[in-house]
Amino acid sequence: MISRTERTLSYLILAVFSVVIVLPLMGLLLTALQEPTGVSSGLGVPTELHFANFSRAWTQGNFASYIRSSVIVTTAVVAVTSFVSILSGYAFGTMRFAGQKPLFYLFVVGIIVPLEAIIVPLYYDFRALSLTDSYWALILPHIGLSVGFGTFWMRAFFLSAPRALIEAARIDGASSWDIAWKVLVPLGRPAILTMVVLVFMWTWNDFLLALVMVSDEAVRTAPLGLGYFQGRYTSELSLLAAASVIVATPVVVVYIILQRHFIRGMLAGSLKE
Repeated sequence: MISRTERTLSYLILAVFSVVIVLPLMGLLLTALQEPTGVSSGLGVPTELHFANFSRAWTQGNFASYIRSSVIVTTAVVAVTSFVSILSGYAFGTMRFAGQKPLFYLFVVGIIVPLEAIIVPLYYDFRALSLTDSYWALILPHIGLSVGFGTFWMRAFFLSAPRALIEAARIDGASSWDIAWKVLVPLGRPAILTMVVLVFMWTWNDFLLALVMVSDEAVRTAPLGLGYFQGRYTSELSLLAAASVIVATPVVVVYIILQRHFIRGMLAGSLKE
């Protein structure tokens, strides 16, 4: 039983962290609405709101092309990663086969090894295959990096699935495919959507891979485009802030839409075997 003091202290800590997180975001948004030639006043509310900063940043920064590239890459990565992770997580969580544990640990290695450790050989391999400056140079590595986490995440869900439900479906003549997609996947919607949100954020916000693999402006993603935009408008803070808001908005929108499932999935992900 949680005491009143513990509950009050918990809410106080949460309030402090909320303020720490929200204040910089408010400062960024208020800076984006200030006069383009003015000096940033931080959290000060501007006397006049300049929404034209967003349209100007969008046009001058060519963010229509960058956002399109990010949508193409992120959609492909999320779709393939989710499909493969559900299948592999189902196999590791409900089946027993030779070499299961070593193979699973191989997937876990994909979570441990950082992108920075493999980016140089990865670049030379893709250049040898003539895949640099293409969407494939971003999609394929992101899928490879995300499937390890997705498998680990979905395995935890399938391990927690009721065995009686699985056995009942098998007795009724359901195949492994039917059990996975018609019985367990609907139950695992929060876990799956949590994985989708996390993979979406990681892929959308990636800068290093796009910086190394892409030099063609037509293939630049939004974070990379923001980096180039910053190099050209270092003195116009309102434009930089507006461009940053543009790039961050899709992630915020996706999280707001799926936040309820995200929280439920995070709680469901803390299960023990």
